[in-house]
Amino acid sequence: MRVRLKGINRISKRLADGSTVTYHYAWKGGPRLNGKPGSPEFIASYNEAVNARKLTPEGTMRSILDAYESSSDFKSLADRTRADYKKHLRAIAGEFGDFPLAALNDRRSRGEFLAWRDRLATTSRRGADYRFAVFARALSWAFNRGLTAINPLERPGRLYRANRNDAIWTDSDEAAFLAKAPAHLHLALTLALWTGQRQGDLLRLTWTAYDGQSIRLKQRKTGARVALPVGAPLKAALDTAKVSKKDAVTILTTEAGTSWTESGFRASWRKACVKAGVSDVTFHDLRGTAVTRLALAGCIEAEIATITGHSLRDVGSILDSHYLKRDGGLAESAIRKLETRTKTPN
Repeated sequence: MRVRLKGINRISKRLADGSTVTYHYAWKGGPRLNGKPGSPEFIASYNEAVNARKLTPEGTMRSILDAYESSSDFKSLADRTRADYKKHLRAIAGEFGDFPLAALNDRRSRGEFLAWRDRLATTSRRGADYRFAVFARALSWAFNRGLTAINPLERPGRLYRANRNDAIWTDSDEAAFLAKAPAHLHLALTLALWTGQRQGDLLRLTWTAYDGQSIRLKQRKTGARVALPVGAPLKAALDTAKVSKKDAVTILTTEAGTSWTESGFRASWRKACVKAGVSDVTFHDLRGTAVTRLALAGCIEAEIATITGHSLRDVGSILDSHYLKRDGGLAESAIRKLETRTKTPN
C-alpha cells in the first residue's frame, strides 16, 4: 500500500564529486528524514517528527512562540510579513524552544539572548536585527497578555543602521533607466516618482483605482486612504498602458501582461538597474525621491503628506534628516530667493 506523506520538503544538492543527492525533510525547516522515501525507516522518522512537533510543552519558549503565531495580531500582518515572521519564529524555536519561561526572570537571560544576536550578526547585522525584532515582538505580545512576567528583550538597540542620506534618484539615473531598462518597467518608475507610494501598494494597484484624473488607494502598511491627482507625464503613461493592456487587472504587469509577484518584480527591477548602470539606489528610494522633488518644486510639508500618505512628522523627518540637507538644488534656490529679497526696497 502506498502512503502519501504531507509537507515533505525535498532539497537537491550537488556534491564535490559532481553527483547530485536529494535530502528529504519533514517540512521546510524541519528535521531531516532517515532512509529512502517509502521505506519503513523513512515513514517512522516522519511520524516521529510530526508527533514531536505537535507536542508543545507548557512553560517553555516554544509555547509562547506557537501562541503568538496563532494570535489575531500575527494573522493581521501582511502576507509577506507573516511568511517572513514564520521563518524567523522557526529559527528562534530551534534555538530557544525548550528555554523555560521561569528563567526569563533571571537578569542573565537578556545577556544570553543578546549574545545569540551577536553570533547571528557575524553573518548579517541587518538579518540579526530582524530576527531579534521578531523575537522581541512575540515576547512583547506574551507579556501584554500576562503569559510572561517580564520581557527581557525590550529596547535592545540596533546593530545595523542604514545611511541613505544620498540615496536619491537623480535625473541622470532616471534617464539611464528609461534608456536601458525593459519597456514594461518604465511605468513602474514613473508611477513611483509621481505618487511616492510603496512598492507593494503600487504592484497591487488595479485599473479600477484610476478614473482618468486621479488614483485612489488604501496604503496597506498604514491603512491611510490616499487620493492622488495624476500629473500630465503620469497620465500620458497610464492612458497609453490602459489601451495596450486591455485585459490586465493590475496597472503594473510583467512583459507577458500578468500581475507581478513581489519577488518577481524585485528580481526584474534589480536586473534592469544593473543593465542601466544605476547603482546605490533602490526602488524604495523612489519614495524619498518623490518627497524631495515635491519639496524642490515648492510644495509645503502638508501638501507632500497629502500625496504620499506620510504623516507631517515623517515628511519633516525625511526632508530634514535624509534627503534635502544633501540636495544642492535647495541651496541654489535659497540663495536666489535671498538675492531677490535683498534687491527689493523695504
